[in-house]
Amino acid sequence: MSGRGNEQARKTAEALVYSSGFGNEHSSEAVPGALPQGRNSPQRAPLGLYAEQLSGSAFTEPRRHNRRSWLYRIRPSAAHPPFTPVAGGALRGAPFTETVPDPNRLRWNPLPEPAPGTDFLAGLWTLGGNGDATQRAGMAVHLYHATSSMDRVFSDSDGELLIVPERGGLLLRTEFGLLRAEPGHMALIPRGVRFRVELLDATARGYVCENYGQPFVLPDLGPIGANGLANARDFLAPVAAYEDTEGPVEVVNKFCGNLWSATYDHSPLDVVAWHGNHVPYVYDLRRFNVIGSVSYDHPDPSIFTVLTSPSDTPGLAGVDFVVFAPRWLVGEDTFRPPYFHRNVMSEYMGLIEGAYDAKTAGEGGFVPGGGSLHNMMSAHGPDRETFDRASAAELTPHKVDDGLAFMFETRWPVTLTPQAAEADHLQSGYDGVWQGLERHFSR
Repeated sequence: MSGRGNEQARKTAEALVYSSGFGNEHSSEAVPGALPQGRNSPQRAPLGLYAEQLSGSAFTEPRRHNRRSWLYRIRPSAAHPPFTPVAGGALRGAPFTETVPDPNRLRWNPLPEPAPGTDFLAGLWTLGGNGDATQRAGMAVHLYHATSSMDRVFSDSDGELLIVPERGGLLLRTEFGLLRAEPGHMALIPRGVRFRVELLDATARGYVCENYGQPFVLPDLGPIGANGLANARDFLAPVAAYEDTEGPVEVVNKFCGNLWSATYDHSPLDVVAWHGNHVPYVYDLRRFNVIGSVSYDHPDPSIFTVLTSPSDTPGLAGVDFVVFAPRWLVGEDTFRPPYFHRNVMSEYMGLIEGAYDAKTAGEGGFVPGGGSLHNMMSAHGPDRETFDRASAAELTPHKVDDGLAFMFETRWPVTLTPQAAEADHLQSGYDGVWQGLERHFSR
């Protein structure tokens, strides 16, 4: 996209309005009278539209888990030619069987700069994952880098896509309407929803969690009570906005790990009205209401969970999305950075801006756009420099406000793709950050 195109996309993004609330039964119409009243599928839908249900869950799942939306569109989704397989580039899907799971602690620098003309889909690069997309279980970690807006449309039948921009804003044109996602935001595109990504800046870079399992929900608050962590009202859903365009449009579908393409004779983003709860949304991570200790010790990082994908075991997530947002540290007689630990969960961490309080930044360190992977039971924690500094720090109240980091935490090990295991930007000396942690024991 040219500079003029970026400017136009930004003007569009800055003028957007939303419907707020997580898990709500939203409704929206771009043309008055387009949304049927009192029924979902009238004999003749208003304005000559087609009624179509998009189901994100089985029909018979409990009401609290059921995800579906009714769409009223210019043409039904069924009106398309056959799909044919296309090359997936650097995008991969589960199961990941080309390498063995690696118990080593691993860290990557940011992705190399992409070639001119690389759109969001072509710029997706799979680091690894677990589970099996055909069984709707597990997750995948992708990164993206792009220099061009999409002129095609993409949908993912395998799972929902949680997008975390790190550099450059995105305008997401979906079947439900438009979303603006800037660095510091997260956006979620539900399973099967078609969308196109336009760049708001010259380049864009970030992270994607592809969740094959149960859709993300807000975590239960337990003893915290009714308020705290991510507030439901801060999640923003789009309002209806449709494209009524004729002419060839490439539509790419990710299905069981592979990409398939068909050329439509119209835009599939032609939904004039809709209602339901299977909807995309965007959330500003800086609005996260951090809960922390006001006495001593460091709470478990689960206290920073924004969204969770439940599994069949209570309290054990298929994948959690965790954010380390600005917060005050006030604990007395407490080592304040995250403690040394080994974990049954596997952790992929990324950095959106600034620095993370347990990892040294700078060249060869943990920098925005980079990421680290600590698979289950791998010993990790603050590096030596952080340990030395925090052990000697004066324990006055201190605000951590110079960084924004996140984590995809999953129940199973993350198996790398060969391209991630052999990447030039994989840091070869990561273990060295813990060297020099000296013996201090005496008796």
